[in-house]
Amino acid sequence: MKLKTIIILITTIVTYQINAQTPIIETSKTTLSIGEKVILDSKILNENRTLNIYLPHSYVQDSLKTYPVIYLLDGSIDEDFLHITGLVQFGSFSWINMLPESIVVGISNVDRKRDFTYPTSNKKDKADFPTTGKSEAFINFLGTELQPYIDQNYRINKTKTIIGQSLGGLLATEILYKTPDLFDNYIIVSPSLWWDDNSLLKSKPKAYMTKKSIYVGVGKEGSIMEKAATDLFKTLKSNKKENTQIYFGFFEDLDHGDTLHLAVYDAFELLFKTKE
Repeated sequence: MKLKTIIILITTIVTYQINAQTPIIETSKTTLSIGEKVILDSKILNENRTLNIYLPHSYVQDSLKTYPVIYLLDGSIDEDFLHITGLVQFGSFSWINMLPESIVVGISNVDRKRDFTYPTSNKKDKADFPTTGKSEAFINFLGTELQPYIDQNYRINKTKTIIGQSLGGLLATEILYKTPDLFDNYIIVSPSLWWDDNSLLKSKPKAYMTKKSIYVGVGKEGSIMEKAATDLFKTLKSNKKENTQIYFGFFEDLDHGDTLHLAVYDAFELLFKTKE
């Protein structure tokens, strides 16, 4: 082995050993927070429910400003909370101006199969979802406990949006059909409207008084899912009032697992930019 090669090898080994033995000193370490975690005692559901609440950067700085609220189903930290709040933050940058700064209320799940479904007569539904059929109680929780809590404890304006995907999309559709004035904007992605043999689609949506913006999105998810989403859009469009805007998004390169993110981005751009 040449002398030059030996010297380089020794230098490399010594440098590695020095670096390995030299500790990296932290100058500080603090907790990184993008909002608040709240445990809400629900008398209606007879259980504690965890809320992950994103607060815009200006919330602390501007004590007079009020904010719209986006209610996110499947809002656990390990579900959709982080990436949806990222879209909200990005979309509200002044140079993007896609939607106003907003508070996001992520509702963590306890049993989504229980909370997001209404009773079914389908035997397979019952077998696959043994805890099913309690959406009425969950909707009651949203309207009489969760929304009043947010109203009383945060600086909000009157605009309320709900985002639901899959079974969450089924629940958001049920709310739109049965208690539409609970929210102003509905973002419904890949809704599981096959539930109970498409019974919700066979019913008539309840009339509402307030202005609505509704977005329905679906990916390349098979004929059942795609037809149900398309039928929902057509039904809503045929019952459309003057105070309603309805949009549809089809994402042919995405499937049931990855449509949500791009669909919500598309919905934000359509629902909020058109209001400027």
